Amino acid sequence: MTWLTWRQFRIPAVSVYAGLAVIGVILAITGPNLVGRTDFSDDETMYGGTILAVLLLLAVVGVFWGVPMITRELETGTHSLIWNQSVTRQRWLRTKLGFGGLTAMVAAGLLSLAVGWWASPIDALAAQQSGSGMLTRMSPVVFVARGIVPIGYAAFAFVLGVAVGIVLRRTVAAMAVTLVLLAAVMVAVPLLIRPYIVPATTDLVAIKDSNIVQITGNRAGVVESLGVARPAGAWVLANETLDAAGNVVTPLPAVVQNCLPKPGSKDPMPSRQSVTQCMGQLSDLGYRQRLIYQPGSHFWPLQWIETALLLLLSALLTVFCFRRIRQLS
Repeated sequence: MTWLTWRQFRIPAVSVYAGLAVIGVILAITGPNLVGRTDFSDDETMYGGTILAVLLLLAVVGVFWGVPMITRELETGTHSLIWNQSVTRQRWLRTKLGFGGLTAMVAAGLLSLAVGWWASPIDALAAQQSGSGMLTRMSPVVFVARGIVPIGYAAFAFVLGVAVGIVLRRTVAAMAVTLVLLAAVMVAVPLLIRPYIVPATTDLVAIKDSNIVQITGNRAGVVESLGVARPAGAWVLANETLDAAGNVVTPLPAVVQNCLPKPGSKDPMPSRQSVTQCMGQLSDLGYRQRLIYQPGSHFWPLQWIETALLLLLSALLTVFCFRRIRQLS
């Protein structure tokens, strides 16, 4: 059964691993050039490409590995031939899930390791700077391409594709549904789950002209919020202004509207003295800035816990697949 599974799976697997080899060579050639640098503006495209490569691998694992692994045989009816011989349904499914899932996890682990090594100088610099605007490895779009989380997503994506294929029994439809569900999970996790896996840190920051890095407003030119610099390497969940009673304030009071430049305004920029006076008036009125964030030190705890949750979801989907396979004719 293992040999048969390999023969059916060898072309998709070899194709992906050949692509990983090419990516690995490119990263090995360009990676040493990043060491010791402090300006990576010329490498933004490559940096984004490494993240995209991990995301594409996860999609390929779910859509082009997981779905056809089972659905192709259900559509053609070859599963009946195998089940009527000495191979049981459970052994048939167990072999396919084990072989494909392990291959997917190894591929994701290798790519994550290579990408993490290549981007380590960029990640290290981003973790040391608080107001540079660089994406840290705690940022949702980067987090999913670092550490061990890609391994968990690869296992989940593969089993998800298998489960959807068993339910729908149509390859093209199952591919589309798997892609949508996988994308939905990868969007929902950083919005609804990851911020609360480990308790976030909350800081109350005094409002000063020296620490304000952002002023936002609406189209009418009304200043709605301020933003202070994030801690180095942190993932900011909330950056909001509080009044003396501790309530979130938006838009900001008139004292701010009168002395700060309005978004999109063509009026001359106020003087440093005017801005300093404005921030001082806000502080005198009891206004503070609340910063809620996951610090960089939470990277590995979040990685381990999120990976464990993904593997748990994969296990639950596996149980569903074994139950569902009993009902197939």
